[in-house]
Amino acid sequence: MAETLYIPQTTARKEIYESLLPQVEGLISGETDTIANLANLAAVLKEAFSFFWVGFYIKKENQLVLGPFQGPIACTRINFNKGVCGYCYRTKETVIVPNVDEFPGHIACSSASKSEIVVPVFDHTGEVLMVLDVDSDELNDFSEDDKVGLEKMMKLLEKTFTV
Repeated sequence: MAETLYIPQTTARKEIYESLLPQVEGLISGETDTIANLANLAAVLKEAFSFFWVGFYIKKENQLVLGPFQGPIACTRINFNKGVCGYCYRTKETVIVPNVDEFPGHIACSSASKSEIVVPVFDHTGEVLMVLDVDSDELNDFSEDDKVGLEKMMKLLEKTFTV
């Protein structure tokens, strides 16, 4: 188990993600407890990038329910037809929102959140089990590098799920 995280001294997010991926794989690959893995992934992303908020919303019945996260208090439940997380759940695609105030139906859990990226996490049948939600307190803070890096990280997480 990894007890320290090596974060390269660069502002190039692509390089940081590339450095984190093998570390994350080592951290979660031997662990079968999903909640433990979600908690560690949220901590890795918060520590590596200092994002405003990082967390998971898990599908439970007919809503997305708050799971492990790092950051200020958050919305507890999100309907599938609401907000960026609901949109990601419905479309099964990563969503980058440069300015949350311009996203129709955005749920403002915190007025400090300015931009957002939400990544779906799938089970072995291709159904969305949960979403990774990352908020920034800066406008237009997410790019294709974040999309690619976070999607790769979620693929590593998906490998830990038992059938």
